[in-house]
Amino acid sequence: MKKTGILNAPISTVIAYLEHSDMLTVADAGLPVPDTSERIDLALKPGVPGFLETLEVVLTEMFVEKAYVSEDILTKSPHIYAGIQKLLGDVPIETLPHLEFKKLTASTKAIIRTAEFTPFANVILVSGAWGFKL
Repeated sequence: MKKTGILNAPISTVIAYLEHSDMLTVADAGLPVPDTSERIDLALKPGVPGFLETLEVVLTEMFVEKAYVSEDILTKSPHIYAGIQKLLGDVPIETLPHLEFKKLTASTKAIIRTAEFTPFANVILVSGAWGFKL
């Protein structure tokens, strides 16, 4: 049995298989999951687990060099955006029109669906390489 780190086997596995520049999405309960991406559904009931707590756990094991969010998060859910910024620290965050953001999720290795009901609480994380900084 795993002793530390992410205990969810599908999340732990997908992070272990990420290569440099692969992408992983952490999403709210409403983001559509394209057939091209693996769906890892964590939703138990509204708000459990939440988006930011899930992102925080993912970041304990994933090196991220860049992130994407929908530009709508800036006006619709600025507190979630502030939480993303805090968790990512100096990682660059790029905003995209929401339709472009949703299209990009089709290129991610997996989408981790939380039970977050806050609009636009989604982020695409770009995997980095050890010691690599933009």
